[in-house]
Amino acid sequence: MRVLFINQVFYPDHAATAQHAHDLAKHLVAHGHEVDVIASRSIYGSSGATLEKHEIVDGAHVHRVGKSLFGKSSIAARALDFGLFYLAASFKAMRVRKPDVVVCFTTPPFISVLGIVLRRVRGAKTVYWLMDLYPDVAVATGVMQPRSLATRFFEGLSRWSLRKSDRVVVLGRCMGDRVREKGVDHGQVVRIGVWSDQDEVKPIARAENPYRETWDLGDRFVVMYSGNFGIGHDVDTFLRGAEMLKDDDTIRFVFVGGGKKKATVEQFVRDKELGNCVLDEYQPREKLDQSLSVADVHLVSILEGVEGTIVPCKLFGIMAAGRATVYIGSPKSEIALALEEHDAGVLIGQGDAEGLAEAIRGMRDDRDRVERMGENARRALGEVYSREAACEAWRLMLEGMVGEAL
Repeated sequence: MRVLFINQVFYPDHAATAQHAHDLAKHLVAHGHEVDVIASRSIYGSSGATLEKHEIVDGAHVHRVGKSLFGKSSIAARALDFGLFYLAASFKAMRVRKPDVVVCFTTPPFISVLGIVLRRVRGAKTVYWLMDLYPDVAVATGVMQPRSLATRFFEGLSRWSLRKSDRVVVLGRCMGDRVREKGVDHGQVVRIGVWSDQDEVKPIARAENPYRETWDLGDRFVVMYSGNFGIGHDVDTFLRGAEMLKDDDTIRFVFVGGGKKKATVEQFVRDKELGNCVLDEYQPREKLDQSLSVADVHLVSILEGVEGTIVPCKLFGIMAAGRATVYIGSPKSEIALALEEHDAGVLIGQGDAEGLAEAIRGMRDDRDRVERMGENARRALGEVYSREAACEAWRLMLEGMVGEAL
């Protein structure tokens, strides 16, 4: 079987979709399949071309095209960069080895249209891997107006590309519900969650974790937000919670990563003079177990109304590190359902900063409960959310699709 991935990012990029594409590509190659990847020569969010045009990564042939001219400087600039990638990826897709299956991600949005074109032109099956649901996420976060001409156009394009894809892979139950509401046949929708690796990310004991010293945490109770501070995430609630706890020297907040709202976080910490907060950039993947394990509990947040348009994959790295989660958002989201099903964390409503502060104090004072939640989380990862299980589900699905075409 020959599989083609189309996604703007791939290894060595640290973006979550790059890591998941890399993991799946390795798994397919290990089972005797051929994998081609079309990606950008730029690191996501940065301008310029810094990556090789072609290389073999763990057996996958990676073809990198174009470059980002503007990075994340503005929405218009990003749209232009996306357009350039569409064109370059389209030309390359016609020249790579003929695929049996094309797997299209959502970076950039609607690159799935290219997969559907390849289905017509080159006879390949098409899988739409929904990491984000557009334009729904833009509408839910206020970037686009619900009834605007642009929204209606992109909603029509979304419904068309979803219905024309042979399979639509969703990350959670709430996302599956949204997709089926758009008229997509139930048989097309497959739920395969994102994952983390228990062997790559392991719990690191406090006394052995170098980040305790790097971030001057001492023996304090650490609450961490790690990853993307995106437009769909609620940062206001946990920032106000941190402010309420600023005089409690037994608690530290660590905010690590990047994204559109990271500047908001940094500005709030400066303006409020929050000495109980540590700020840092994304940490290397090879140090992920150390950085995630430095926390006693982790924060995950989604703005209410955004659930089902995104499913943050950070939860599964947290589970791999054997840590509990405080989730801020709707109880209907996949994150909330997973935490409740496995007793791996607590839920806080959007805007309930007082409830968040109270929950953190309670968890600090009941370390046995926190450790038990962390143990439950790691056990659930191995049983339900492992990389091996998810990649194997992907392999069986793709092989089944190719078998249908024979």
